[in-house]
Amino acid sequence: MNPFHAPWTASGGSAAPEPHAADAGLSRRRLLAQTSAAGLGALLPWAPARAATTPHTATPNTATPQRGGTLVLAIYPEPPVLTTIAHTANNSYFVSAKLTEGLLDYDFDLNPQPQLALSWQVSPDGLRYVFKLRPKVLWHDGQPFTSADVAHSLNLLKEVHPRGRATFANLSEVRTPDPLTVELRLSAPVPYLLNALAASESPIVPKHLYSSGRAESNPVNNAPIGTGPYRFKEWVRGSHLVLERNPDYWDKPRPYLDRLVIRFIPDAAARSAALEAGEVHLAPNTPVSLADVGRLRAAGKLSFSSEGYQYVNSVFRLEFNLERPFFKDVRVRQAFAHALNRQTIVKTAWYGLASSPPGPVAPGLKRFFHADLAVPVYDPERAGRLLDQAGYPRGADGARVRLTHDPMPHEGGLRTSEYIKQALGKVGVEVSLRSSDFSTYIKRIYTDRDFDFNFGGMSNTFDPTVGIQRLYWSKNFKRGLPFSNGSGYANPEVDQWLEAAAVETNLAKRQALWIAIQKAIVRDLPDITLVAPDNLTVASPRVHQHTVGALGVAGNLAHVWLAA
Repeated sequence: MNPFHAPWTASGGSAAPEPHAADAGLSRRRLLAQTSAAGLGALLPWAPARAATTPHTATPNTATPQRGGTLVLAIYPEPPVLTTIAHTANNSYFVSAKLTEGLLDYDFDLNPQPQLALSWQVSPDGLRYVFKLRPKVLWHDGQPFTSADVAHSLNLLKEVHPRGRATFANLSEVRTPDPLTVELRLSAPVPYLLNALAASESPIVPKHLYSSGRAESNPVNNAPIGTGPYRFKEWVRGSHLVLERNPDYWDKPRPYLDRLVIRFIPDAAARSAALEAGEVHLAPNTPVSLADVGRLRAAGKLSFSSEGYQYVNSVFRLEFNLERPFFKDVRVRQAFAHALNRQTIVKTAWYGLASSPPGPVAPGLKRFFHADLAVPVYDPERAGRLLDQAGYPRGADGARVRLTHDPMPHEGGLRTSEYIKQALGKVGVEVSLRSSDFSTYIKRIYTDRDFDFNFGGMSNTFDPTVGIQRLYWSKNFKRGLPFSNGSGYANPEVDQWLEAAAVETNLAKRQALWIAIQKAIVRDLPDITLVAPDNLTVASPRVHQHTVGALGVAGNLAHVWLAA
């Protein structure tokens, strides 16, 4: 059943997405005119909850899970906090869900599955959600988990979470008619809400520990009390975390491990060595150098999986500063697109461990990805003609213009920027690369606005309204706001489509809007999405069931077990 427009949607996997609407160019007014708001009818009986499905787990296994043992997980950089109730900080994502859980989990196709919520219903108008909660769940300190915890957590997310402020902006009221029922009342539809309730994105925290003070500075964030399969033991800053098995976990007989140790290893070569030596059993997010992947795969001692990143959907983009006069002319931006060979970037800068999507939506975001876009083909001669037409002929030294390029400090990103410099040099654009640390890069792009064009990564997240709208919506062009509309792009028609898609509950119509948006972005070229990396999880052959859904290693790892 489709969770976006079915009458009183119930829990369980949804059917395949509907076909894209034929008329992708419909205006917001025409689309909204065709959409009638349905009234809230009588409640249908609760549908039975289904267990989370694992249609193609990254570590398939038919053996009986073995209990016990300590799994060593490596991540870097070290997270600043251990819960994500008020933070989206890098790598807190890989810790939080082991300790604090969400209402829902997700399969590889982003269909919602039960976690703290056993079942759920959505009204036909998309303005009312009712969740039945899992009974007999305990917080790590022995207190019972109830609907009051959910209500308090959702209100905190609306107030202090960087993305939650937008996700729950239309949440007008949370009702708790009994300890195991939560009812959400919305002022306007949020069609992606059922996909925003993962543990890493919208964690549920104990009201009795978050009822006073500021959530973002609560000391519990660094020694979490949750409902998850592991309990916090210790955090040795600069070294490691220790999490221990929760003996009272609701999903018995899980978790299978006795202990989970999370090490912070800053050097990629050191991570490779630790994995090869068996000192580290599991590491997500392509933990080794791209140049080292082929050697490690050929050695055959470790497993590699690209599953479990469907909730993130990363892309890397070349972004123009449209405040610069040079880039105001679309012919200049088209010339840049024609000067770059996408396949060369994938093969050389990323060692083949990536794809090149035609537009701003990552291929992993299957419901909204549209392959049939008018991508400028690699044609350096055409690039030169466009620059001539735009009024930038070659000078006596062969250069048309001199620009500064800011790459995000990332292995694949830096290698791509080296290629960009060479490719643009061939058409007369002289590029100086300006390297910086991550915080300087962010300040330069979003606060100082001191750049010509940049190349960096961005997450599409689990839904384009959450992960992509921020990059192209003119109202999100705000000095000092990171990971926003860095180009300064403004197109009133695209704004209308983005705003319509944010509240459209009919999936086919929402897909049509996003096709129109993708076509407009590829036409206007405020940026060029060049790479969708193959994020890889590297594991010892002893590790089983580390990836059973869209969150992968960022999930709770309740299913994982170690062979002797």
